[in-house]
Amino acid sequence: MTKPVSSLLAKLLKIRLNRFVRNLDGLERGDIEALHRVRVASRRIRELVPVLQLDSGRTRKLGRRLRKVTSRLGAMREFDVLLLLVDELHVSKPAHQAALRRVRARVVGDRDAARKRLKGKLPPDKLRRLGRRLKRVHEALSKRAEPQPTVQQVRALQWAIEARVARRATALQTAIESAGAVYLPERLHDVRIASKKLRYALELSEQTRGTRNTPPVRALKRVQGLLGRVHDLQVLIERVRQVQAELVPPNLTSWSELNDLVTTLEDMCRRLHARYVRERTTIDALTRRKASNGAGQRQRADRKAG
Repeated sequence: MTKPVSSLLAKLLKIRLNRFVRNLDGLERGDIEALHRVRVASRRIRELVPVLQLDSGRTRKLGRRLRKVTSRLGAMREFDVLLLLVDELHVSKPAHQAALRRVRARVVGDRDAARKRLKGKLPPDKLRRLGRRLKRVHEALSKRAEPQPTVQQVRALQWAIEARVARRATALQTAIESAGAVYLPERLHDVRIASKKLRYALELSEQTRGTRNTPPVRALKRVQGLLGRVHDLQVLIERVRQVQAELVPPNLTSWSELNDLVTTLEDMCRRLHARYVRERTTIDALTRRKASNGAGQRQRADRKAG
């Protein structure tokens, strides 16, 4: 890009920044949905920062700070999701209520400890400072905004974003191939993370073209949702096994109840995996198409530069 499309970039940043900033008060109050929204906003800003055409040092610094926010809020979000899942299972799986009560007590204790750690590592003032830094970036982009970006400038921005989409698509394709059709939780988690990154890149691409919620994005959301559920169940299985191992004094009845819960959760995971396998063909075709489109756009850009 010979000249930044500042007006469009400023608009894209403002949308994400507003979602980040307006949920900070709720996050400080302990609102679990506000925490989730701040985390998602930080992830979407991370996807945008590399195409804002800031100097390389500033880009790295913002990316590093946003990555810490995403990671630290993610650790807290996992406990919130676990508690929601346990409460849901209390209703849908009444046969396991005794085991679920034991697990819930453990998760609540761990969640409270995680909340204290979060306040130490990511205090509200730090998040607000990051919000102000991003606001200054937005103001700088707005000041140099063009009244009307040229077609060539918009197209150059789209090419830059499509190059990111192509890289994300290639990474997802690799993760899908590595996971195969066998139920391997860690590899499925890699597919989930890669699908999330591709989805955010595609959403950014759509916004530059004036579209939203296209079939590819909806397909990625479905797979992300399926694999997110599998991940949550797997994390819960690990918690149940921890509670099982720490029974004091040893209690055969309680151990058996927890073991039955693990069996039920594993069965749920395998049924969700079967649904993922059915969706995999659609996602695989999508990743190949997007990776191919990115390569074609790079070739056209190279010919144009030559």
